[in-house]
Amino acid sequence: MSTKDAIALLAGAVIVASFVGTTKTPPATAASPLSNVSGTLPGLAPIVSDADKAKARDVIQRLRVKGLGPNTGYARTRYGENWADTATGVPYARNGCRTRDDLLARDGRDVTYREGSSCEVVSMTLDDPYTGRTIYWHKDNPDEVQVDHVVPLNYGWRMGAPRWPMSKRLDFAQDPLNLLPVDGDANEEKDASGPASWLPPQRRIRCAYVTRFAQVAFKYNMPVTAADKKTMLAQCR
Repeated sequence: MSTKDAIALLAGAVIVASFVGTTKTPPATAASPLSNVSGTLPGLAPIVSDADKAKARDVIQRLRVKGLGPNTGYARTRYGENWADTATGVPYARNGCRTRDDLLARDGRDVTYREGSSCEVVSMTLDDPYTGRTIYWHKDNPDEVQVDHVVPLNYGWRMGAPRWPMSKRLDFAQDPLNLLPVDGDANEEKDASGPASWLPPQRRIRCAYVTRFAQVAFKYNMPVTAADKKTMLAQCR
């Protein structure tokens, strides 16, 4: 083996060793919703080019429009147990980890797990797409980061989910395409709003946000209100 090859091999071993025996993951890089139709890539990157904004508008234009239905009968339990690993038709399903932990691990940097667990996230750094904040999160302050349903469960309920089979509601609630770890205060401010009533405070992410909203609605064949569709298109002009 040449000296050059030996140095390269040693360097590679050092890089591998830096991760072996730790619970930290390499940094996550946010993905554009246009290249993340599965929802398994981390975060939410802005859509900035004219060409990509045109693609985003094409996605939004495909959505059906309907008036917002009544809230009758809605309860979180209509979508199954909170963050339970019980869905069957979405990524991460039945992998043995709570959905919330799957999402924290997907989007966080410097993720650490509870000792003895390969699932339970206890700390991480999050680049919050909604506010632009960098959040150094620890389980001792759990609500500082909340996992948002991009299309809220209550919104889905008022747009037809009572007629869905339970398996579809489970998938909708646990689908990584519909889930983003974000600043807890921003998530609580959003509540069950559609885009006409609430958009992320960080303006540069708004086209990406409404595109993700449209992707989820289209995947589940769910209409949006006319006001929401108009607002969504306006973010990607």
